[in-house]
Amino acid sequence: MPAEMYLPTFYVAQKFAMTSNQYRIFAANPDGSFGQLMGFAQQKRMAFKEEVTFYADEAKTRAVFSFKARKRIDLNAGYDIFDERGTQLGFFRKDFGKSLMRSTFHLEGPGYAGSGQERSQGVAIIRRFTDLPFLPIHFDFVDPGGQAILGVERQGSVRDKYTVHVPHPEVDFRVAASVAVGLDALMQR
Repeated sequence: MPAEMYLPTFYVAQKFAMTSNQYRIFAANPDGSFGQLMGFAQQKRMAFKEEVTFYADEAKTRAVFSFKARKRIDLNAGYDIFDERGTQLGFFRKDFGKSLMRSTFHLEGPGYAGSGQERSQGVAIIRRFTDLPFLPIHFDFVDPGGQAILGVERQGSVRDKYTVHVPHPEVDFRVAASVAVGLDALMQR
């Protein structure tokens, strides 16, 4: 059954601010350019219990979805994803043990589950010892049968910009956007 909000391709652009990371989510136009603003999120650095709220616009006039950690300061923390009414849409978590050498995350939603990890072991190892913002990072999420459900690609640039591909129509846009922002926010932990 297709997701309530399905968007096959979109972009996440990060903007650095002194006390937070800001993310703008844009739909992809047919020509590959940035389209409509689909959401804006701000993540406080060094929060004891991670919670990120996505708004309809940069003025934060209306909260439209969010993700929130289940526990405080947990290296294997899980994050519940909620719509604007507080209904759970999905769940993701970082697999701390597997992430020591190659970041690995698990994803669940209605009708699907899968795991994703950094595509390149070489880039993963380089990232462990440097903080080079221009390294391209790719995550491929697949279901237990090996079918692609979500792909997140960071372009090599000074500012983080991600292209998110969602080939699985059951993956809600809000879940995919939460995972993409979560990957960026949680990779350094």
